[in-house]
Amino acid sequence: MSNELFDAIHYLEKEKGIDKDVLIDALEAALISAYKKNFNSATNVRVDLNEEEGSMRVYARKKVVEEVMDPQQEVSTEEAKEINPNYELEDVIEVEVTPKDFGRIAAQAAKQVVTQRVREAERGIIYGEYSDREEDVMTGIIQRKDPRFIYVNLGKIEARLPEAEQMPTETYEIHDRLKVLVTKVENTNKGPQIYVSRTHPGLLKRLFEMEVPEIFDGTVEVKSVAREAGDRSKISVFAEDPEIDPVGSCVGQRGQRVQAIVNELKGEKIDIVQWSEDPVTYVSNALSPSKVVKVLVNEEEKATTVIVPDYQLSLAIGKRGQNARLAAKLTGWKIDIKSESEAEEEGLLDDNADDLKENDTDEAFSDTDEERFE
Repeated sequence: MSNELFDAIHYLEKEKGIDKDVLIDALEAALISAYKKNFNSATNVRVDLNEEEGSMRVYARKKVVEEVMDPQQEVSTEEAKEINPNYELEDVIEVEVTPKDFGRIAAQAAKQVVTQRVREAERGIIYGEYSDREEDVMTGIIQRKDPRFIYVNLGKIEARLPEAEQMPTETYEIHDRLKVLVTKVENTNKGPQIYVSRTHPGLLKRLFEMEVPEIFDGTVEVKSVAREAGDRSKISVFAEDPEIDPVGSCVGQRGQRVQAIVNELKGEKIDIVQWSEDPVTYVSNALSPSKVVKVLVNEEEKATTVIVPDYQLSLAIGKRGQNARLAAKLTGWKIDIKSESEAEEEGLLDDNADDLKENDTDEAFSDTDEERFE
């Protein structure tokens, strides 16, 4: 049995990546348990696995006495002297107590315990490998589905894609390959549990990092992301170097970079906005593709009134208010949109108003701008 055990140890270390010492500890604990259960001839025992000799021996700690009253705990002076002439009365020594048929019984009894320890060690390795992958993008293959989750194979573990994190515009089929954002890694009694998302704003940010070298190396910074997954998103970017065009870097030549991300998200529209610390400029950019005439800023309430041309009022607000809603989420400012004619009636176009600011910048890209894709 011993040679088989050591062969199994080397196999598991090589194929499963489990440390040999962990396996030996598990085996020794299992063999001690088997010995106590099947032989009950000693309580204070240890098992010695000697790889060089290919041997397995059981030793019991016993006290040297003149007259043995408890064979499980005591050994006579005569027996002790046969083991080592230097042993004296009252010494506590180790006596080999390996039964002849211990190998067969131990193998049967140890199998379940060893399997459990090996499973725990594998779980620990997997958890250690994935625990620092939260907020990372990983590519997986859909393995199966149930009413609550889609299960995505990430290699060594199956991740859960909850229904709430699935894009409403996507249809998920078995064997589909897709990129997901790891949102949570838990170490449970049943082993590591990984949860992933297709709707999280962080997925869009990570996809831009993967697709745009300037974001990856820090030349361009992603400041904020607002997303209604599967439909439309806005992302604001900034470059410290005035010579760098952050929006153009994200769009790429002929729109190739942003188009790759749009394709990954199955047609989700993406507006790329230049960030600014000036709320007038930032809010104006965020309402892309709409043009902005003026912006009225209320610093105390962090609110803005945005005036747009009459013919662009619907565009600025967006379908079901989506454009304005995403712009507000992106910038962190409340946005109230008015047409020029409405603003004129309310006297908001008075150039003498101290808190009325004008903005005519065009520092944004919307994927509705067809010129970027030609």
